[in-house]
Amino acid sequence: MNLKFNRSRLALAMAAGMLLPAMYAHAGGTITFGEDKSVSIGFGMRGSFSSVENAAPDGTSRSQDFSLDSARIYLSGSLNKYIKGMLNTEKDIAGQGFQAIDANVQIAITPELTIWAGRFLSPSDRANMAGPYYSLGGGYWSGIASRYGYNGGHIGRDDGVAVVGSLMDGKFSYAFGAFEGNTAFQIAPVTQGTRTGSDGLMYAGRLQFDFWDAEPGYYGTGNYLGGKDILAIGIAGRSQKNGAYSAIATGDYSSYSVDFLLEKKGVGPGALSIEAAGYDYDTSDVFLSEQGTAYSAGVGYIFDQKVGWGQFQPFVRYQKFTPDNDIDTKKYDLGVNYVIDGYNAQVSAAYSNTEVTGASDVDAFTVAMQFQF
Repeated sequence: MNLKFNRSRLALAMAAGMLLPAMYAHAGGTITFGEDKSVSIGFGMRGSFSSVENAAPDGTSRSQDFSLDSARIYLSGSLNKYIKGMLNTEKDIAGQGFQAIDANVQIAITPELTIWAGRFLSPSDRANMAGPYYSLGGGYWSGIASRYGYNGGHIGRDDGVAVVGSLMDGKFSYAFGAFEGNTAFQIAPVTQGTRTGSDGLMYAGRLQFDFWDAEPGYYGTGNYLGGKDILAIGIAGRSQKNGAYSAIATGDYSSYSVDFLLEKKGVGPGALSIEAAGYDYDTSDVFLSEQGTAYSAGVGYIFDQKVGWGQFQPFVRYQKFTPDNDIDTKKYDLGVNYVIDGYNAQVSAAYSNTEVTGASDVDAFTVAMQFQF
């Protein structure tokens, strides 16, 4: 649907769009009201059923739980061909309301150079940029290797400004920014102490080179589901003076990572993907439990042939975090996705095993569904 409104009817058009029944949200997702002017609306959700070893109230039986893992509303708009914006929400941790996770404007200086300002994902590793909806196997990463998930309670987001651009026909991309970062390091939902010393900003950056197909966009994708030939290497870093603080100490925070993704179409009856990443975290010894090195790796294979509505994509994934308090965490995942409509409609099933030094292994079985409209 493509309805045109003059400027005086903008408010009415937006209100009408908000009131459209959910069943029409996809067909009426974008309303235009002038040249290069539009408002779009959408929503997404992830839900799961999990059975976890020894997680029942008696401490010995398996838990059996349904969960609404995520519920999001997506809003975006275009003022003209140079100025765009987005407002995305996520249900809060208690599930009683919504919080703004993205609220920003993007100003295009040139087609290859954009200024982002507001609240958004600061430059980081591929797993964090892709997030729970666009990574291999989907779901909320456990935060074992990629430890950026709650960044101030905004699900990896922060308030700031960044320069985002690309060169070489999009094959070399870069992003650098300065952010508030008062809670760049946080063990959610633990409340931190009082920050002392100077009030330094958090500086973050990412560089990536694509040897084969170029990857579009700033918010990344963890897997292209057989749609591209990808060979990419990315490096990222972030630091903040006095960015790690507890009730008794304050120190500098920094993290560095390198990530790799290979996807190749036409490997037998489908497409093969291989990903890997390494991390180093430093909190100036303020939090030894969050200071150390981490690794992750994943392999996926999506079959070209559809079975019924979609394609099968089996995958395996491994994560390990080795902190300076000598309590390691390892997690293994083995699962299969049923991809109906890219990242807009998927169902997955996975078995996982988590090992923590000094504790018994925990295995879990999860069935999840993801839909975006």
